[in-house]
Amino acid sequence: MSGQSARPIDVLFIITALGVGGSERQLTMLASALPRADFKVAVYAFQDGPVRAELEAADVEVMLAPWAGEGHPFGVPKIALDLFRIMRRRRPRIVHFFLPAAYLVGAPMAVLAGVPLRVMSRRSLNNYQRYATLRGFERCCHRAMHAILGNSRSVINELREEGVSPERLGLIYNGIDVQTSPIERGAARAGLGLSSPGLVMSVIANLIPYKGHSDLIDALAQAAPHLPAGWRLLVVGRDDGIGETLREQAGHLGLADHILFMGPRDDVAAILAASDIGILCSHEEGFSNAVLEGMAARLPMVVTRVGGNAEAVIDGETGIVVPPRAPAELAAGILRLATDPDLRARFGAAGRHRVEKEFRVDRFVQAHCALYRALQAGRSPADIPELVAAA
Repeated sequence: MSGQSARPIDVLFIITALGVGGSERQLTMLASALPRADFKVAVYAFQDGPVRAELEAADVEVMLAPWAGEGHPFGVPKIALDLFRIMRRRRPRIVHFFLPAAYLVGAPMAVLAGVPLRVMSRRSLNNYQRYATLRGFERCCHRAMHAILGNSRSVINELREEGVSPERLGLIYNGIDVQTSPIERGAARAGLGLSSPGLVMSVIANLIPYKGHSDLIDALAQAAPHLPAGWRLLVVGRDDGIGETLREQAGHLGLADHILFMGPRDDVAAILAASDIGILCSHEEGFSNAVLEGMAARLPMVVTRVGGNAEAVIDGETGIVVPPRAPAELAAGILRLATDPDLRARFGAAGRHRVEKEFRVDRFVQAHCALYRALQAGRSPADIPELVAAA
């Protein structure tokens, strides 16, 4: 590591769980890719999950909290005490928090344990701050951080409004692997039991009210008379309680034969390859991996103007950006792409190029490496060229 001590910088990541969500995936990519000559890496998680195997396969040490069971009155204090003991024993140079619960529990322990450098990544809008006490406590934690990162300008703007000083703010966009082998569309459709011709759209988002699935069904009902015969919508994601309501809505509007609810899947790449249009119609968003994955698969995207969606999708260039909670505008955007194959191809190619240029995983990792080295050298995020300007 040029200009630095030969001893690797010890980085401890703290995250709430090791599930398959966007933040967990980003952390897994980062921890796995940090150069071992420069960084000693470990992950502490409050709960286990599927990405633990990926981390351990990449030779990342994983530590799990002594979780006493969901709802146990001593669960959080037990985790906090365990974290304090681990940080005192390991004495990491940098501790980096992902997700709100990990931050709120871990930040005070990092201060008490005397961790020299503390970093937090905010990866969503702050709608979770429903209570004034929570907002106040989190802002106290902000004052103890040496760097606070956002993954979109919308997130950065909220952090600035919460009082985070510009010199401690940094913007690092999500990264994805663009080196995966392409899947032939006909083969992908055959594997999913879809007929080769026909328009296929997909939405990759857990079935949560704020993801806007109901808006999308209303929009498709408006667009249906003008859509090509035999069109399909593939809905991929975990049902968090609204699946039956959405199915009833689709049936009531006469769309049941066109909408396929597929549940959570591990073959998203094949679903994207089988699709002609990608859609994300959230009411709120930090920065969506699903949008980047759709663009990487050469899909023209229709997204709502929330969070970082319009920072990923350039309206009229790589896709179409519409207002949230506006089924009529969403229907118009879908129809524009559905009826113009040449436009779909042009937007899809431009989206792939944009991902390759701006959102590669190596850029994501390099920006974090630059941050950690700068903090070690006593500099602030505002001094780091690799971070997107947060002003």
